[in-house]
Amino acid sequence: MTDHSQLDDFDIKILKALQENADYSMNELGDLVGLSHTPCWRRIKRLEADGYILGKVTLLNAKQLNMRVSVHAYLTIKSHDEDSLNAFESAVQAVKEVVECYSTTGEKDYLLRIIVSSVDHYEQLLKQTLVHLPNVASINSTFALKQVKYTTALPLDAISPTS
Repeated sequence: MTDHSQLDDFDIKILKALQENADYSMNELGDLVGLSHTPCWRRIKRLEADGYILGKVTLLNAKQLNMRVSVHAYLTIKSHDEDSLNAFESAVQAVKEVVECYSTTGEKDYLLRIIVSSVDHYEQLLKQTLVHLPNVASINSTFALKQVKYTTALPLDAISPTS
């Protein structure tokens, strides 16, 4: 990955625009950021190659799909040797309901964000899957009551372009 100091104003404008709408045509995106089609396309390809753009996805409405329960599970691990941690991290990748997993500092070792259709679904997942993940000592779960803010957009205003 390239150092962000190599980004210029056009690159940052492209990244901001694509965070808001990945469906822009190349002409629309070029017009929005002040470039013609070909230079805009080349910049996007470079941003992808340099690892700034990881991919393009469609964001789904979990509530509309009856996945209304968001759980944050804090896990404590029994052993902190590299093999044990790697085994846990590898196994959690296969749990489809886990949409995010973070290694953390403090009293808990991992934070999982889990999306399920119901509390019963979570209870089943907990009993049948989560407690059986490698090296898990304890799980402490909290249920989100309401989503107050949700964004996938990074705060790109904090990046200073080089030019």
